[in-house]
Order: sequence, then structure tokens, then C-alpha cells
Amino acid sequence: MFRPLPVFIGARYTRAKRRNHFISFISLTSMIGLALGVLVMILVLSVMNGFDRELRTRILGMVPHATVSSLQPIDDWQAVARQAADHPAVLAVAPFTQLQGMLSHSGGVQPVLINAVLPEAEKQVSIIDQHMVQGRLDALASGEFGIIIGEVTARRFRVGLGDKLTFILPEASVTPAGVFPRLKRFTVVGVFKVGAELDSSLALIHVGDAARLSRWAEHQVEGVRLKLDDLFKAPRVAWEIADRLQGSDYQARDWTRSHGSLFQAIQMEKKMIALLLLLIVAVAAFNIISTLVMVVTDKKADIAILRTLGMTPRQIMLVFMVQGTVIGVTGTLIGGVLGVVAALNITDWVAALERLLGHQFLSADVYFINYLPSQLRGEDVLLICSTALLLSFLATLYPAWKAARTQPAEALRYE
Repeated sequence: MFRPLPVFIGARYTRAKRRNHFISFISLTSMIGLALGVLVMILVLSVMNGFDRELRTRILGMVPHATVSSLQPIDDWQAVARQAADHPAVLAVAPFTQLQGMLSHSGGVQPVLINAVLPEAEKQVSIIDQHMVQGRLDALASGEFGIIIGEVTARRFRVGLGDKLTFILPEASVTPAGVFPRLKRFTVVGVFKVGAELDSSLALIHVGDAARLSRWAEHQVEGVRLKLDDLFKAPRVAWEIADRLQGSDYQARDWTRSHGSLFQAIQMEKKMIALLLLLIVAVAAFNIISTLVMVVTDKKADIAILRTLGMTPRQIMLVFMVQGTVIGVTGTLIGGVLGVVAALNITDWVAALERLLGHQFLSADVYFINYLPSQLRGEDVLLICSTALLLSFLATLYPAWKAARTQPAEALRYE
């Protein structure tokens, strides 16, 4: 099979057993360093992708993608929902009313945001039904004043199904005995667990009960909640729907106002970590420069003989570029394969290590999940491997150029 002379000699130099074992050792460490850099970048970015995915599916599965609400109670929310559902980006619509206040039980108090929902419609826009650990979402019924609380709230108050909680509204009631806050007793009919702060700050009741607490008609609600096919369309879609509705008192809100900073922080952290890990690959590529410079010094006599036999400086340069590129390709290939395997199995490996040590590394109370997530993306692997190959190729230019400048007469003077 025909092979160009520079490729043939460069490949031979890569495979040859050198007299100088230190050069062989440096070449091996360069390859290993490049492989480790690629492996770590793929693994770490896959884990960060996993955390990003879990945040989107869990937190934004509970928090509305977007809402359209009115300054006044909405009498016919079904008509508003139909107009919202006509938008091509909207997947589902459900009514809601929000109340803020305090939950109290046995002397304990904590702030809470209550989402009043319609159970049959809430299943279409929320993941709450999939994360019930006690009771059912359908247990909420108008007029029964049932409440579904988070798992952290249930543990803090030490309550379960059938227990009573007192909801304190930030509104005073004037009575002959004085001014008192408005109170309402609720019965716990369910407990959910999705992680993060939602398990301690969110509770759900029926929209009919919220209307009674707000002194509205039973069918009145604050607004409608939208589930969209693309989270990042939320600001535009919400305002488009609000503009379509008759009247000027409709306003739109979306998840970027409540949780946008969290996702921006994750994206920024991902970019900074990727940049720092890229330095590992750069150091490995710098080692390729050191290896080739020492090889050029060691092979000066060989270079001079090849020049006297008719090889051009360009061909000499290509010989050492091939040698350095082989090191880069081999290291990148090994690191890429190991990185993909590690990213696909890291969740199971960490779980096995936790069982072996009897210690849980991730607590759901702190990290909102109790396992290490990983999501491998092909574009990340392609970008990392391409960057590693590019740095490896650039690392060959200076040593190869130095080899091409070798003068035969000077190199063979003392041979």
C-alpha cells in the first residue's frame, strides 16, 4: 500500500524503541495526560448536563413555565384557557390562584406559598402527580379544605395524612375582641417530594377553597398557567397571549423571573469549569512540544542524512508533524472512549460506591436529588475531541519547523 515518505518515517519514529528512554517516557506521559484531560472534560460536562436536566424537569416541572393573570379575579377562565391553548407553542393550560402566608402546627410556624389548582388540569402542566409520596392529587376537593404539602414541611411539623395545619393569611380581621390575623384550618391529604426548596416552601389546595379564602366566587381564579414546548420561548409566548386577550388588565410572567438566575449560574459555572479543564488538555499538548523538541535534538544526525538523500525541509517538517499528531490522535481517542464509558456509567458507579461505603454523598435535602446525574451529549464529545486534536496539531508546528531548519553540514560535523 502506498504511503507518502514523511508519513512512513513519522510513523516509524513513533513506534521505534529509542536509545533515550527518557524521551519515550515523556512521549507516553504526554499521551496519558491528553487522554486524562479529554476523559475528565467529557465526564464533568456530562455530570453538569445531568444537573441542568434535573433542574429543568423537577423545578420547572413544578414552577409554571409562564402565567397569564389579571388584576381582577377572572370569571371565565375556560375562555382564557381556550385562547391560550390556540397558541402553537402551548402544550397545556390550567387555572391557578396563589396565596402567601404562614403554616402553623403545634407552635411551629413557617412561610409558605400556596398554589391553588384544579387537580384534573394540574396533571397536564405539572409533575406533582408523579412525585406524591403520600396521598393523591385527586384528593383535593372544593369545600373540603384539603392541603398537599412538601416532604420537608411534613417532617418539620411531624404530620401525615389526616393531620390538621393552620394557614395564617397576611390579612387582619377586626372582631369585638380586637384585631386578629385570618386563620383557616386545613387537613393534610397528600405529601409530595421533588427536592430543593420546593419541598419546604410550596403547598397545594383546590382553587375553590382559595376563592373562598379570598372572598371570591367559587369559579373565580387569579390566572392560567401555561406549559410550553420550549422553555426559552416563555417570555415571548406569555406576552403574545396576554396581548391577544381582551382588556388591558392581563399581565404575563414566566420562569425566567423567578428561577432564571439559577439557570444562568449553572450555565456560567459550566463554561468556567470547561475553560479550567481545557487547561489540562493544553498542558498535555505542551508536553508534546517538549517531546518533539527532544526527539529533534536526538535525531539531528538522522535528519541530516535524510536531507543529503534529497528530502526537502517541507518533508522533514511533515515527518515530525506526523509523529506529534499520532500522539495527539491516540491520546484523544483513548480519552474519548473512556470518557464516554465513564459518563454513561458514573451514576451506577457512584451508587455502588455509596452502598459499599455505607455513606450517601448527595443528600436530597441539600442537592434536591440523592444521586449523581449524567447526560452525555454528542456535541460536547465532538467539541472536546476536536479541541484536543487541534491543540495537539498546533503543538507539533514549532518542533517540526526547528527540525526543518537543521543544516546537514552542522549536524554531521562531529559524527
